[in-house]
Amino acid sequence: MNRAVYAVGDTVRLKPNILRTDADSTCRIVGVLPSDHGEVQYRVRIGNEMFERRILASDIDMSDVKVPQPVGKAPSSAGRNEPWLKPSSIRIKR
Repeated sequence: MNRAVYAVGDTVRLKPNILRTDADSTCRIVGVLPSDHGEVQYRVRIGNEMFERRILASDIDMSDVKVPQPVGKAPSSAGRNEPWLKPSSIRIKR
């Protein structure tokens, strides 16, 4: 069984079951837990829930996996080597 290992911040879709509908099956990985008998465990947050759940790697639907782009990283401009913070763009109220 060759399973992918996901990182914190990845968005995955869970396999449907009796308690889970398709509407609440997309979740974001917030932590990687130690493996349990060879299977990786993850802490996930589904939608806007205020709590986290523990899932196993086998609970993830491998057919529809989404990996988000890094947050705060602007697309690089071709050929330019500019800093991300420009002092001339900072405005100070007097």
